[in-house]
Amino acid sequence: MPSDAVLYQAAALCLTYPDDAFRARLPLLREAAPQLREFVDHAAVTPAQDLAAHYVQVFDFKNRHSLYLSWWQDGDTRRRGMSLVRFKDVYRAAGLEFTGEELPDFLPAVLEFTARTGDTTLLTEHREGLEQLRSRLTGFGTPYASVLDAVCAALPIGARS
Repeated sequence: MPSDAVLYQAAALCLTYPDDAFRARLPLLREAAPQLREFVDHAAVTPAQDLAAHYVQVFDFKNRHSLYLSWWQDGDTRRRGMSLVRFKDVYRAAGLEFTGEELPDFLPAVLEFTARTGDTTLLTEHREGLEQLRSRLTGFGTPYASVLDAVCAALPIGARS
C-alpha cells in the first residue's frame, strides 16, 4: 500500500456527495489526512444543506467539473466506451470487480482503487484531466479545489503533465 493510501481514500470520501456518513467522518478525515484540512475544516463549519447544495452546483449540473476521468480525455464520444472498459480491465487485473453504482472512471472510485491497491496507473494516465479539473475548480473558487491540489501533489513526479 502506498504511503499516500490514506490521502487517496480520504480524498475519495471528500469528493462524494456529502451525506450524514461523510459529516460523521470529518474528525477522522481531519486527523488522517492533514493535506485535506482546508477542505475538511470548511466542510465542518458549513451547514449540511449548504454543503450538499454546493456539491450539486459544482459537480452535477455541467461537465465543466466532471468527476468522470474518461470525459476529460474522450468527451461524449464513442471512444469513451473503450476507455471505460480500460478502467474495468485495470480493476480486474488487480483482482477486483467494479460493481459500483457509478461508472468505473468516477474519480472517488479510482481514488479508492488506488488507496486499496497502491496502483496509481489510472490516476497517472489521466493526470492531464485531473489538472484541468483542478484548474477549473480553482477558477470556480470552490474549496473542492484543495482536494484536487492534494491528489495531484501526491502523484509521482514523472506523471506530471
